Amino acid sequence: MLLLIAGLILFLGCHFLPVFPARKAALEDKLGPNGYRGLFSLISAIGFGLIIYGYGAARAEGPFIVYDPPFWLRHVTMLFMVPVFIFLVAAYVPCRIKNALKHPMLVAVKLWAFSHLLANGDLASVLLFGSFLVWAVVDRISVKRRAPSGAAEAVAQPGRYSDIGVILAGLVIYGLFSWKLHVLLIGVPVG
Repeated sequence: MLLLIAGLILFLGCHFLPVFPARKAALEDKLGPNGYRGLFSLISAIGFGLIIYGYGAARAEGPFIVYDPPFWLRHVTMLFMVPVFIFLVAAYVPCRIKNALKHPMLVAVKLWAFSHLLANGDLASVLLFGSFLVWAVVDRISVKRRAPSGAAEAVAQPGRYSDIGVILAGLVIYGLFSWKLHVLLIGVPVG
């Protein structure tokens, strides 16, 4: 469990840094833009690795159950995961979905974390998904406050069929994850 907690502190600690723009700017000034990005990437990668290993180890130890969700909530989780993959794709493609959500990656993380809290009541899952949910909510609030007042955000114009492509790509990824990828990558069968 300690490795999971250490990973969450490192990974989310780096990702919480933009919530404090003055501190982030001071680090960028001290390290330079490339030095900052390099250190951010290194610490994030180490944290992510510790999260993966620590979560697996914590679940293998025999999970401490915080709450026991009813089985039917797994179906709700599956339903909530459909837009998660669409929003993840939308984060990287100019489309109307991205323009409407403004920050589709944060929306996807919030929905992913919340839906997994519905289906998983062990302590490791509550720490993992709860931490990501808190980070995504705080970061979304912070993004609104960080935006300079009166400045128009540059929005790429979506292509004619970009939304259809984003939805189809998200559905394909969702299907692959439901079919095999969740077991291969996460080690836990879906449903």
